[in-house]
Amino acid sequence: MSEEYKILVVDDDAFAAELTGITLESAGYDVVLAEGGIDALEKIADDPLIRIVVSDMNMPMVSGVELFEEIRKLGMVQPFVLLTGEEAESLKNAYPAIDAVIAKDEQFQDVLPQLIERLLAR
Repeated sequence: MSEEYKILVVDDDAFAAELTGITLESAGYDVVLAEGGIDALEKIADDPLIRIVVSDMNMPMVSGVELFEEIRKLGMVQPFVLLTGEEAESLKNAYPAIDAVIAKDEQFQDVLPQLIERLLAR
């Protein structure tokens, strides 16, 4: 599984990125970490094995939504998961083109790997 693709985890908070990465790695996924949107754009451009982007919403310089829009402008169609400390449903309604918006809450570590599995099955 891990040789076929990677998941790009984007967060300006290195500790939060590590936790998200560990959650996905423990579910068997190969993870690449990016420190913010600009780093993410470089990594996704350089690595054709990145199949899904999991990004924090609130980051300086390039927000999660801006990263999503930039990736789409570049013609990349990888599923995009937005992580938020805010209310997920209102963000999903505001940005319906984003594949999924999930809250960083107590269910996060169970919900994220299941969501990734569903997105990859498409």
